[in-house]
Amino acid sequence: MLKKTVIINGIKRMVVVDPEATLAQLLRKQMCLTGTKVGCGKGECGTCSVIMDGKVVRSCIVKMKRVPDEAEIITIEGVGTEENLHPLQLAWMVHGGAQCGFCTPGFIVSAKALLDQNVNPTREDVRNWFQKNRNLCRCTGYKPLVDAVMDAARLMRGEVTKEDLWFQLKEGASMLGSSMVRPSAMAKVTGTWDFGADLGLKLPENTLHIKLVQATVSHANILSIDTSEAEKMPGVFKVIIHKDVPGTNRINGLAFPQNKGDGKERPILNDKKVFQFGDAIAMVLADTPHQAEEAAKKVKVELEVLPAYMSAPAAMAEDAIEIHPGTPNVYFETQMVKGEDTKPLMESLPYVIEDDFYVGRQPHLVLEPDVGFAYMDEEGKLIVHSKSIAMHFHHLMTAEGIGIDPDKYVIVQNPTGATFGYKFSPTNEALLGVAALVTKRPVFLEFNMYQQITYTGKRSPFFIHLRFGADKDGKLVAMESDWSVDHGPYCEFGDLVTMRGTQFIGAGYHIPNIRGEGRTVCTNHAWGSAFRAYGSPQSLFSSETLMDMLAEKVGMDPLEFRYLNVYREGSTTPTGCAPDVIAFPQAIDTIRPLYKEAKERAKAKNEKGGNVRYGVGVSLNMYGCGLDGPDSSECWVELTPEGVTVGNSWEDHGQGADMGTLTYAYETLRPLGLKAEQIKLVMNDMEFTPNSGPSGGSRQNVVTGNAIVVGCRNLLAALKKDDGTYRTYDEMVAEGLPLKYEGKWTSPNAPDCNVATGQGDPFSTYMYGVLLAEVTVDTTTGKTTVEKLTLVSDCGTIINKLVLEGQLYGGLVQGIGLALSEDFEDLEKHTTLTGCGFPQIKDAPDNMVLIHQETPRPHGPYGAAGAGEMPLSAPHAAIGNAIYNACGVRITKLPAYPEKVLAGLKELNQ
Repeated sequence: MLKKTVIINGIKRMVVVDPEATLAQLLRKQMCLTGTKVGCGKGECGTCSVIMDGKVVRSCIVKMKRVPDEAEIITIEGVGTEENLHPLQLAWMVHGGAQCGFCTPGFIVSAKALLDQNVNPTREDVRNWFQKNRNLCRCTGYKPLVDAVMDAARLMRGEVTKEDLWFQLKEGASMLGSSMVRPSAMAKVTGTWDFGADLGLKLPENTLHIKLVQATVSHANILSIDTSEAEKMPGVFKVIIHKDVPGTNRINGLAFPQNKGDGKERPILNDKKVFQFGDAIAMVLADTPHQAEEAAKKVKVELEVLPAYMSAPAAMAEDAIEIHPGTPNVYFETQMVKGEDTKPLMESLPYVIEDDFYVGRQPHLVLEPDVGFAYMDEEGKLIVHSKSIAMHFHHLMTAEGIGIDPDKYVIVQNPTGATFGYKFSPTNEALLGVAALVTKRPVFLEFNMYQQITYTGKRSPFFIHLRFGADKDGKLVAMESDWSVDHGPYCEFGDLVTMRGTQFIGAGYHIPNIRGEGRTVCTNHAWGSAFRAYGSPQSLFSSETLMDMLAEKVGMDPLEFRYLNVYREGSTTPTGCAPDVIAFPQAIDTIRPLYKEAKERAKAKNEKGGNVRYGVGVSLNMYGCGLDGPDSSECWVELTPEGVTVGNSWEDHGQGADMGTLTYAYETLRPLGLKAEQIKLVMNDMEFTPNSGPSGGSRQNVVTGNAIVVGCRNLLAALKKDDGTYRTYDEMVAEGLPLKYEGKWTSPNAPDCNVATGQGDPFSTYMYGVLLAEVTVDTTTGKTTVEKLTLVSDCGTIINKLVLEGQLYGGLVQGIGLALSEDFEDLEKHTTLTGCGFPQIKDAPDNMVLIHQETPRPHGPYGAAGAGEMPLSAPHAAIGNAIYNACGVRITKLPAYPEKVLAGLKELNQ
């Protein structure tokens, strides 16, 4: 042990510490300064940034033996407090810089060190600083963070005041479309927003720490599991394997009736087989994390290794064995049948083009690794806290497997450091539930970043063959599609994502005649889970790329070719229903002059010659808002002496559920004259909040938004007197009238798509966008750089401008990652944030332009649609099209790594 004196946030502290412990461990575990977060644990992400002796350091890799005596350390708690905010904290809130908030303390501390030495930085200075100090953000697209630093600097130089920057809602004014700061922002920028790992440090002393024994192969029979040596290790309370699970030990995948399996093939703890790398075989529960980790190494698992099928084609091969015996590897199939038979049309049309496309296993790359805890409460209920964004789904999927009466089982969402959809699937909920139920002790499970990357779901790869046919005028007449979905070993939502192929291959265009077939394939690679835009990035990449190729064959400009074919009155979607609104023609009209200017810029630069080529590309972006078919949500609204309380289960993974709930409630209750601070939010605890459905599919803003409006209107109706005025709380109590009212809403669209034809009306509301991408390609290295993105976005009526724009910027930059760098394929290489291709700030353009088009949606609350998934539906297609425009290399299989582009250039030059 070492005894050291350190000065933390201006206060001298004497500490006794393990010399091998990290500074982050000292700050978080011994000093209880949990504002400093730990993400990667390897110095890659910057969430742990603190200032030590005037320099930014990544505290997760600074060993205490390297910390000088009397080192001066500043954490987020020392930067500013709610009563005395630093300009950076204020500016972060003003610009919507705290979405999930997990990276926020590290960024603010890092930016403080910059402004301490340079109070007048340029935007490029700020970007260089965050690049140098490895501050990563997955939510914001970085631009709002640079905006925040620039405004904080202006504030420090005295050029503006706090009042100039802070949005203040005028009394009685509408909140719709405003830049009101979200309720959770203050806690996020001051480091007091407790995430799962922070809460884990504050659990009772008798909490058991869980570490997993996980498979290190991808496919095997389990012959034996020996826990005897592990059970004798110091501090071990129990080792749990499959036979200890009180329930069925199976997670219910909620399979479609047409699924060829029963949907219950996924074990909580693997018993007979290993199906993928990282499968959990045992849980070791001990007094400390270190003791549990050491004991886990002593569990002996004897395996018979089997052939691993790491892609859909491999698992579909004739000699491939069934991964789940009794269920074929191709376990779900769907067809597309719209209009006339396409075969004779394709034989007669003057313009026909086809190609193969692949979008791969994009990793979510959240900065907060999966984490949760569970306990039995005083009434004998099992309470599980996790990052779940589908609490009621997960309750249904895991109760039987755990072995708990559903009425005695509660899931609570912790403040969550982003998910981007991976938590649509249960990850740790069942493990935590089993551990707490078996031990009757509080239990805590925290993944490290390696586990997060290797043992949570990924985007499901699509292998697509697509064919378009157009008439002599360039009008699309026919489409033929075939797609295979690699969904990993577990079926949950695999049928659903395969149906997204029917809904979004060719979406945005009126194509009267379609034939297609899709299938879901069981493989031994990472299980497929929801990922932002779920199914449409794979689908739209194929059709948006092939549209460019067909435009060239027809001899038309790619944008004008799209304009000719987009939805108009009388058009139908691939699933045969009418679009909710017509948005694309006017969006293309808006972007056309900007597109022409971009083409002229690229042409002028290319005429100068050199190794760097410039290109321009476009894509349509769209996605639906909802679960397929009629989609429902519930909330409650209660009058209180102080104002109104709103309760719902609008799970928040950074997208702004608190702001959405507040805005809908405030706007609907405006007749009461309430101030925003009089509206209290109770969210995401099944003990108190009703079933609002999952936070996926961009559904909540529409479905739960409508439910909140209904609930508030029900309250208003109860409060209203005959003379048109409203009863007070005291008057309601005196008259014995109820104070609490439900709000329920179900989308009015017809049943979901027919599996045999793909026809139906899956979503009541859609989001639309037209994207212009400008890129450079270095022809000596193949490296592509995105220089500028311009998006005409139509998400209906804007509910909150800060929230909407944060979603758009963040989605676009994730699209850059999908286009150029992100993958999870190689289990040796793709196991770190860097290895998986996480975009840093210099990979994202500072020049991103958003143009808002507000077409009111007939079924959206106040005319709103969703927002989060549209900007990741096809930016990668626009970037791929721009690469072709720059250098002539057509990318059909992502990512467009430099070596792939370089190989294409060499092929062109042969």
